[in-house]
Amino acid sequence: MLFDSPAYFVFLIPVVLAYWCLDRRGQNIFLLLASYVFYGWWDWRFLALMICSTTMDFVIAQKIAPIGENANRKKWFIFSLLLNFSILGTFKYFNFFVDSFSAALNTMGIHNIPLPLIRVILPPGISFYTFQEVAYIVDVYKGRLEPAKSFFEYGLFVSLFPHLIAGPIQRPGHLLPQVQKERTFDADRFFDGLMLIFSGLVRKCVVADNCALLANAAFGGQFGPPNFWIVLIGTYAFAWQVYGDFSGYSDIARGSAQLMGFHFMVNFRQPFLAPRLQDLWRRWHISLSTWLRDYLYIPLGGSAGGKWKTFWNLLVTMVLAGLWHGANWTFVIFGAIHGVVLAIERHLWPASKPDGAAQPKPFAAFLSLWAQRILTFNIFCLSLAFFRSTSLNSAIEFLAGLSNFAWRSEYASAFLMLSLFSVPLFLVDLLLEASNQEYPFARASYAFRTGLATAAIVLLALFSGNTFNAFIYFRF
Repeated sequence: MLFDSPAYFVFLIPVVLAYWCLDRRGQNIFLLLASYVFYGWWDWRFLALMICSTTMDFVIAQKIAPIGENANRKKWFIFSLLLNFSILGTFKYFNFFVDSFSAALNTMGIHNIPLPLIRVILPPGISFYTFQEVAYIVDVYKGRLEPAKSFFEYGLFVSLFPHLIAGPIQRPGHLLPQVQKERTFDADRFFDGLMLIFSGLVRKCVVADNCALLANAAFGGQFGPPNFWIVLIGTYAFAWQVYGDFSGYSDIARGSAQLMGFHFMVNFRQPFLAPRLQDLWRRWHISLSTWLRDYLYIPLGGSAGGKWKTFWNLLVTMVLAGLWHGANWTFVIFGAIHGVVLAIERHLWPASKPDGAAQPKPFAAFLSLWAQRILTFNIFCLSLAFFRSTSLNSAIEFLAGLSNFAWRSEYASAFLMLSLFSVPLFLVDLLLEASNQEYPFARASYAFRTGLATAAIVLLALFSGNTFNAFIYFRF
């Protein structure tokens, strides 16, 4: 049930209508069942796995809450972490490790070794709901959050369908209290939710799907062997594809939740306007970036152990972030590139500035800011060659084309098409950056925003890309 499909809205509309006819307890039970139907739509075989995982952490949370004396608190806590990550690792990385082991044996001249013939299918959204459950267990263990007393409330926190398949990863302290308290209908918030859904559909169906056509052509060889211009077309198009795709999903998820009185965190804040890669990760997939910071980077020691320890912690965090995105060595390299660049930035531009440092003149500061933004954007885009490629060899071969500057006339049409679909979203980001609002024209009149929604419907009708590009982050 894709968010940009008619089936989703056939599901969403009656769910929202029925939801507002119930009291809070009825709403929670109804939404939990509806969320299980939504998840089961993808594959009913994995519904039992999610319910078992939810039940396990609900029970364990009662045992590890820092109330009274319980000598087994830490044991239960470790057991929960091991079990959660074991389930995630088995389903997400079993095939990766088997294939890597087989390839290593082949390089050593050892062939025809019998390996498991089983291929493990990745359950939809397992990374997202596992990370959410781990955050809950950690927060309960640390005393930041009281364990949920109702299974229906905790189950809904884990499985609420707008965020279930591809996030945003909801913090327990943010979403669980919303599940536990009374929700009242707010016409303004409801209208805002509709606007977010329209925004998300345009980002996904108009921007991402059309940029995907260019990215697929560049990486798939339809433009010919890679050269400098094809690399730019491919990486730029894929950058806008994945940004439009995931920010569009996040907007639809946030809008859908808002129709039912829930508030989800903003998951993107104009990442392509970041002057440094560190700032880009503070703006991109914020729910994952902050999760990695709070539950991985800081527990590793963060920046408290000296310069080299900090660099190591950054590298480990980003390599694991890359591996989270997919079970392939290309994602490991993607994460390693970001870890190295973050360490270099930390070395060249430490956080603290000397008192009395000279400030550049406004125009020089403006030029410096945009030079940094352009450099950061290009580093990010080039790293996406590993994210997009299916193997290390294909990524390296693609990037090797940067040494060939041969120009062909059809490249101009490709750049024009890329500009047609990326520049409007870039201008929207400039507007959001200047206004510091959650979405464009948030304070405009109903009439104006209704006009925008009408324009969005026209754009969707005229410029929607092909229907075969599922949301990229569904695979994670």
